[in-house]
Amino acid sequence: MFRQVPALPADQYGVPDIHDVIDRRAVTSVFQPLVEIASGRVLGYEALSRGPAGTPWESPVALFAAARAAGRDSELDWVCRASAYRAALDAGLELTLFVNMEPTAWGTPCPDDLAPVVALAQRRLRVVTEMTERAIAANPSGLLAAAASCRAAGWGVALDDVGAEPMSLALMPFVQPDVVKLDMQLLHAPDHPHTAHVVAAVAAYAEASGATVLAEGIETAAHENIARTMGATVGQGWLYGRPGPLPAVPEPVTGRLALLPPPAVDRTAATPFEIVAAHRPTTVTSKATLMPMSKYLESLARDSHQPPVLLACFQEARHFTAATARRYTAIAQRSPLVAALGMDLSDEPAPGVRGAHFAAGDALRGEWNVLLVGPHQAAALVARDLGDQGPEAERRFEFATTYDRALVVAAARSLVHWLAPTGPRTLPDLLAI
Repeated sequence: MFRQVPALPADQYGVPDIHDVIDRRAVTSVFQPLVEIASGRVLGYEALSRGPAGTPWESPVALFAAARAAGRDSELDWVCRASAYRAALDAGLELTLFVNMEPTAWGTPCPDDLAPVVALAQRRLRVVTEMTERAIAANPSGLLAAAASCRAAGWGVALDDVGAEPMSLALMPFVQPDVVKLDMQLLHAPDHPHTAHVVAAVAAYAEASGATVLAEGIETAAHENIARTMGATVGQGWLYGRPGPLPAVPEPVTGRLALLPPPAVDRTAATPFEIVAAHRPTTVTSKATLMPMSKYLESLARDSHQPPVLLACFQEARHFTAATARRYTAIAQRSPLVAALGMDLSDEPAPGVRGAHFAAGDALRGEWNVLLVGPHQAAALVARDLGDQGPEAERRFEFATTYDRALVVAAARSLVHWLAPTGPRTLPDLLAI
């Protein structure tokens, strides 16, 4: 059962301090059922955190806002997740447990006192970690590394609030979520063009990947019917149950929410050129010939109705010219992620553009790549320098192009990991146990 929380000392106004709430782990969890729409079967529960009752921190929004202001939101996130794990373990839960994760928490070690329950949860619970699309847009490299770690360890990943930030739709294939959770506002505006765009992008991803589509905020039978038309097979909302404690008697497992199999082959260790060239024929040509191809892909990113991710390798900082910086800055103003990688490039080589530096001897030092991934389009130009010493425009490259979505995404994912401040991490690293 939940551990007993000692009384909290009050400040001069009679209100517990946020530091006391976190120090004493004074957080509890309530749970809302996730229901298979067609059958009504409960497939799992989402854990929702609550602060001490009767305090300003009872609301999770206020709780995390105060912790964020105090610089302790990552620790609070661990406290909330551990509370959910403990309650699920005490209840003998065998169904899938959905638990939210704050964007800053993935790289923060688990506090020592919470490590035992987290370790036990890893062994006994079937957990799906929820990440918001807003968080992924703010810190794509960190969240993508966390998602990959969860998937590699057999835990699932859900992308939450999809549709709240339309630019983040392009990041779905990078996260590879097992479950896509449609933002509840979509149910209230089914005829809006934005809703149609979101639903189409989610349907395309779900059809290609086999992911589950879950609709949040279902309160009426009408909402449920709308959710069905949006492709949702699982629902969550007051129609099925309000947040509360888990059942006293464990429910039988009559159906499981499906998780995607891990990728058969991890190709993120290879470079974009190596990934694409292994599946597409290559040709040798000059830099002057490749330039129009490169700018064409940039124009697709600039003019696309639904802004895509744009990732590019420039070999050296000198190739990321002032004119190029202006083009990429303009694209970054409306795209979820724009990045430029090259030797001596800074972390932000242009406003809004993420950067990464690699050493002269790195394999990427010899590549010129432009990769574009949007909700409904994907394209890549990958080229390898042949080492000519003549005039710049006549330098020769071996190159290939592809519009195969899976291939472009695989190549792009190999670059996203370069943007992670500490690189890819395993689940033991993530859990710090």
